[in-house]
Amino acid sequence: MARFLFVVPPLTGHINPTLSVGHLLAARGHQVAWVGHPSRLQPLLRPEDRLFPLEERIGPDELADLSRKSSTLRGLAAMKFLWEEVLVPLGRAMQPGVADAVESFAPDVLVVDQQALAGAVVARRLGLTWATFTTSSAGLIEMPLPLVWGWVLDQLERLQRDAGLDTIVERPDISEHLMVVFTTTALAGEADYPPHYRFVGPSIEDRGQQTPFPWQDLREGRRLLVSLGTVNAERGASFYGKLVEALAREPEQVILSAPAELLGRLPDNFLAQSYLPQLALLPHVDAVLCHAGQNTVSEALAHGVPLVMTPIKDDQSLVASQVVSAGAGLRVRWGRLRAADLRAAVRRVLDEPSFVQAARQVQQTFQEAGGAPRAADLLEDLHHRSRPR
Repeated sequence: MARFLFVVPPLTGHINPTLSVGHLLAARGHQVAWVGHPSRLQPLLRPEDRLFPLEERIGPDELADLSRKSSTLRGLAAMKFLWEEVLVPLGRAMQPGVADAVESFAPDVLVVDQQALAGAVVARRLGLTWATFTTSSAGLIEMPLPLVWGWVLDQLERLQRDAGLDTIVERPDISEHLMVVFTTTALAGEADYPPHYRFVGPSIEDRGQQTPFPWQDLREGRRLLVSLGTVNAERGASFYGKLVEALAREPEQVILSAPAELLGRLPDNFLAQSYLPQLALLPHVDAVLCHAGQNTVSEALAHGVPLVMTPIKDDQSLVASQVVSAGAGLRVRWGRLRAADLRAAVRRVLDEPSFVQAARQVQQTFQEAGGAPRAADLLEDLHHRSRPR
């Protein structure tokens, strides 16, 4: 039996994939723990799960300021903000707590989300066996603009030097031992990936769904699930108005996740609440309209459900392009979104059989890839390979 310690950033979409894998490892008799920010991590863990809490250095007001600033940025400015104001400072701030958790728990394998840079730094500084978890295929590729990519690499180099690492590597966020990718090449595309890059599909098994929902209010007929994700919901005030304009007279029921204060009077075919049990709902809907976040996209396609996507920021544009290339959805522009365009995209995805056929083809690759059980297998194998002979 082995000891596995998961290092995660304070981002729900990056925490969720570790839950299924960690619980499977625990069920197999291994010792499992997480290190992260309790305000984001504790509500997602089981009561019996072990947590090494990190100090919450960013208060609610500061976090709100970061969110507001992020919401005003697009393109390269948004990417620079992500690295300069979020990922690199987070990578520095988390290092002492991650190191303390490693000393206390003595893991055989450190499992590090790709955006939890502190875990990668601590693993290399202490010579630990470690694996990278990446929730987005955007983490596999270089950015298309060399000057921008060079700027990102400079940030990563400075982080390593400040941490006192003797050897500086170009991609410290990627383990040389194992890179677990929670998608398949059906979306990420075929390429000459290193042999330790292992594509397992989404990790959505054994995730608890505690969110209440009025199941009796689901109508007969086709249904559309709409969500901008946990981070972007408050940016959607104008979007929700256009959504109502686009779909109020359509025959489908619209199941909407949105803050109540941003919604006015809704048409009869709308059913809305602040949070939805998304995984539980997906078997009951015919299409998903979302921001092209990797987790929502993966969960929809894991159920063979096609998508309409309106990317907002970060890697969402890349994810949307991958879905379009696979034939499993359509993309509409966020910045100049018109109700007519939204309605036309929804109608095509619901009415043209090719979209659901393509979604089911991607679903098949996800099932064959193995998901959380395959990721757990790979971590066990990494532990066995790293043991002294």
